[in-house]
Amino acid sequence: MTTWKEAARRAIFSGSAASVLSGVVLAICGKWERNAPAGPLNGPSQWVWGERAARRSRVTVRETALGYSIHHAVSIGWATVHEKHIAGLIPSRSPAARVAEAAVTATLAYVMDYGVARGRLQPGFDKHIGGMSLCAVYAAFALGLAMGAPQRMPSRRLGT
Repeated sequence: MTTWKEAARRAIFSGSAASVLSGVVLAICGKWERNAPAGPLNGPSQWVWGERAARRSRVTVRETALGYSIHHAVSIGWATVHEKHIAGLIPSRSPAARVAEAAVTATLAYVMDYGVARGRLQPGFDKHIGGMSLCAVYAAFALGLAMGAPQRMPSRRLGT
């Protein structure tokens, strides 16, 4: 069984890949839907600055940098859960198995983000992009999670 420490170490890579890829898709969808690539990235800043900040469309240090920083930290958090509890559930080490496991984590993240969390605790992406774009963002998150996951070797520990 993977320890929390080992899961967190792995999550730095897989969560960062998921954050960057989904962040790029957020910006592309924001540009495509509202000609505002920073808009969706500003969304998570509502955790600190309130809903008004999440609705901003332009790039600012206050909203965009904070929003992306929150997105990145939460992505690593989800990747830690993924590495601890979901990665490796499918016995195969094939790329398809890794993508399937990552899709489970991305779906869980979406359900928590938009089904359980309320108000300021939601990511706020939906203030700038619609449902199809949200699907693309969470799919990109899953793909980044799968691509960034280190190859698991049963007899070796990471970092040794």
